[in-house]
Amino acid sequence: MSTSPLSPTSAGNQPPTATDALAWRQHVPALASAAAGIRQASEAWDAVSDSFCDPDGWPIDEEGYADGKVKRDAKAWKHAEVFLDHGPEVLAGVRAAAHGPDYVEGPVADDLRRLRGIDTTLERAGQIRHEWDNVLALMEASQPGSREFYQESVEEQRNSEGWHYADELSYQGPALVRAAEHLANRADAEQPAHTERARMALARSAPGTHADLALPASHPVPPAPNSPAPGRGRS
Repeated sequence: MSTSPLSPTSAGNQPPTATDALAWRQHVPALASAAAGIRQASEAWDAVSDSFCDPDGWPIDEEGYADGKVKRDAKAWKHAEVFLDHGPEVLAGVRAAAHGPDYVEGPVADDLRRLRGIDTTLERAGQIRHEWDNVLALMEASQPGSREFYQESVEEQRNSEGWHYADELSYQGPALVRAAEHLANRADAEQPAHTERARMALARSAPGTHADLALPASHPVPPAPNSPAPGRGRS
């Protein structure tokens, strides 16, 4: 017998569970690590950059200064790509889970407002990755074997262009992580109540859960006129 689309046993038509609705949160630890990685790359460079410069801030060791920035940019871009891979899904999940009052007050109000610019950051960083991937693909198509020869130089230029957006993510990324963690934890706290309400609703709608209304007892049928009395035969 086919299952009705409205049947509670129809798996394809069941509403998403809380776990399904919050599937994006599995990416939050990766974003937290990536945001920290960008920050560490920036702080590590800031800690030594002055050693390559004179008191006025002009490089006196131009080669060392340039190499330091190349290493910083490469480390930061590696973490920025984590945001490109996982950030949009987490961002969509956060916006779906947040309520209007969350943007006005509460523990993540400032973080949610800070996310207004993250769409542009992710979009521009994604364009940079796409454009330089195309450059390498075109080089390989026109000169087979050239990718390996030019890849380091191409990636260095990509990382340099991407540093600005990686730096933006070092501030926007932690805001996304904090908002995601708060909203996921809140959903976990609310889930038992939702589950209990759903269980009670299902119990009320399931057949056989209501006591059948008692029907009035049937009255005995009176004997037909002139019929012999019960238990007395004809004479």
